[in-house]
Amino acid sequence: MDERAYTPDEVAQIFQISKHTVYELIKRGDLQAFKIGNKMRIEHAELERYKESMKAPAKKSTEAPSINFMPPAPIRLSGSHDFLVEHFAKQSGSALNMHIQPSFIGSLEGLMMLYRGQCDIAAIHLLDPTSQEYNLPFIHQLFVYENIAVMRFADREQGFIVAKGNPKSILDFTDLTRNDVQFVNRQKGAGTRFLLDSMLSKFGINPSKINGYGKEEWNHLSAASYINRGNADVAFGIQSAASHLGLDFVPVTQEKFDLVFRFTAENKQNLIDLIQYLQSSSFRESLTDLEGYSIQDLGKIIYQTSQTEELV
Repeated sequence: MDERAYTPDEVAQIFQISKHTVYELIKRGDLQAFKIGNKMRIEHAELERYKESMKAPAKKSTEAPSINFMPPAPIRLSGSHDFLVEHFAKQSGSALNMHIQPSFIGSLEGLMMLYRGQCDIAAIHLLDPTSQEYNLPFIHQLFVYENIAVMRFADREQGFIVAKGNPKSILDFTDLTRNDVQFVNRQKGAGTRFLLDSMLSKFGINPSKINGYGKEEWNHLSAASYINRGNADVAFGIQSAASHLGLDFVPVTQEKFDLVFRFTAENKQNLIDLIQYLQSSSFRESLTDLEGYSIQDLGKIIYQTSQTEELV
């Protein structure tokens, strides 16, 4: 028996995928891993099992006719991590008997996956530093011939996540440069990182002056966990992440969080059903934990290409 164990980096090289995709497979339970200390390892046997599970099923013999009922392909949602998006994925699955497969990899990468046809929905909150407009400037640049629609999902409160009582008295961006303040950042391509860097530029703050600027985490809860454990003093993120961990929050700005749907012949009806569900009173009533959110414009189509006007 081969008892080798691989790091996520090695698995990424073997499968020729990104390291983050490996972590996403582990998070979803598709790939089983174990920890030695704080290091993640995947056994060789588990790699072989996963490879076998991903192989296309063998063709049936033509000697006896048979009818194959293939389960419907999942709707793939990629982009920014958000608690309301997690709720939407679960609720719509049960309400519409539809499987939504989320992959929280950051706004920019999610939008690029949609552009490449590798997902059906992108969840994004990207601030264009020139126009100070959210999302649409990026969409106008990327999507010219594709059939897409953009829905306003929520407005979110972004600000500083700090320990209870804000012991370091962190109130504005200049406080991040203090020697006694340890920061934890979000990864490049995250909408929150776009917003942070835009704010730092606005106030003339050099990121190299911020202790921990190079320490990156892949979602709001992971970043907030550093403050909860006492390993950092502040993160820039959403209010709901602070609330989940009982931390304090210093509001800075409100951002626009949108869902981008790309229609194909295969997913068109499913996306129409999802849009109608998002616009329904039953979905709105299912949203109970709304601290840090405004859903006043939930379901509003803010942009669509001419080809999709008859769809939504």
